[in-house]
Amino acid sequence: MYPVYEISREQAIKIINIEENFLNDVKAKEIKPAKLSETVSAFANAGGGDIYIGISEKGSSKIRSWMGFNDVEEANDITQVLFKSHPFGNHLIFEFLENRDYPGYVLHITVKKVKEIVKSSKNEIFVRINAGKSKLSSNQEIARLELDKGITTFEDEWVNINPERIENSISILNFLINVVPNAEPLTYLNNQELVKEEQCKVSGVLLFCDEPAIYLPKRCSIKIMRYRTKDEDIGREFLDGVPITIEGDLYNVIYRAVEQSIKIIEGIQKLGTKGMENILYPRETLHEIITNAVLHRDYSIAADSQIRIFDNRIEVESPGKLPGHVTKENILDTQSARNPTVVRLINKFPNPPNQDVGEGLNTAFSAMEALRLKPPIIMEKENSVLVLIPHEPLASAEELVIEYLKENDEITNRIARDITGIKSENTMKNVFLRLKNRDVIEPIPGRKGAASAWQMKNN
Repeated sequence: MYPVYEISREQAIKIINIEENFLNDVKAKEIKPAKLSETVSAFANAGGGDIYIGISEKGSSKIRSWMGFNDVEEANDITQVLFKSHPFGNHLIFEFLENRDYPGYVLHITVKKVKEIVKSSKNEIFVRINAGKSKLSSNQEIARLELDKGITTFEDEWVNINPERIENSISILNFLINVVPNAEPLTYLNNQELVKEEQCKVSGVLLFCDEPAIYLPKRCSIKIMRYRTKDEDIGREFLDGVPITIEGDLYNVIYRAVEQSIKIIEGIQKLGTKGMENILYPRETLHEIITNAVLHRDYSIAADSQIRIFDNRIEVESPGKLPGHVTKENILDTQSARNPTVVRLINKFPNPPNQDVGEGLNTAFSAMEALRLKPPIIMEKENSVLVLIPHEPLASAEELVIEYLKENDEITNRIARDITGIKSENTMKNVFLRLKNRDVIEPIPGRKGAASAWQMKNN
């Protein structure tokens, strides 16, 4: 018999309205068990997730309602088919939820990612993609999945720690406020298989220890550095002040790193078309890229993540290569969670940093475009992933020169390079010549060499 939990009306409403995404799905109780096994296969072969059965959707309006099983035995067909498909069931946790204001019992299935490939009742293989599933059929697709799942994730390693450092932490108390159903810290940690005796999994330490750096040094902090230069070949002489170290549980590390980065950025100015202006990066871009760096880094590598803030760009570097089959080319269209437990559980915190699961980087790119800035650049290095966020306008160099001259009497090569991001004097000179050939600008008479400048042409 699986446990039955009575939940509050507020918690029930939250389940009814939960967003279907990479980690969550809702199904009506009438779903065929064989069809449900495909969804289970998809979750288990991706990052795991939660399925709520007993939530119906009405027609094309997709209005949801709580229509649970009349009794827990009514769901026996589902559990039997799932266990027949997956005899060990080591990736499944079942529980029933009820509320006196709503009819019946909702079956909540927690699906964990496991090392082996999980198949459906028809012996087919699925993976979760955004809010849906995709069937794998070719040998190449299956081989790629085997490669992805064959890598042992460091988040499942055990760390020697006094359990009280976890079960009495501020972090887990904050976390459990948002969990349905409510549970005592130690009960929840045991149910999630995060603790045993005097040990805790790395994922548990990262999420629920207030000072994880004590147990995982050089693995769970972020270094923030400010360099007063635009150069790419940098040295310590450009470092402004002492690097800032952000420590704590992952949830707080993400939010503190974003806030500290924004605070530093607010003090930077650059030459714009209307004179000196404050640097502006979209908060969404910083948040999503920093979140991605924290959640998907390789925690087996003893190195902190780094945020480097320059006069004309931000660099976010996280240890470890891109996980599984993810590449620079497909990173906006696919997911592969190196740390599925961390990704799944941090999504249950109040105001989770990975609110739009699977859409984070897309949000980062869209926010840059909305401000008419060039998109982030993702680079895979030998042992790390570097995301470069340039502060370069999408407008053409010609447009920026004209815009500047609408507000100013003249423009020099150096000023033009500052506002356009062009590094080469000759390249900038060619921009001027193209505008000259179009009778838009002209050189200022008598200005030669370093003093030469251009002005709008009076037609």
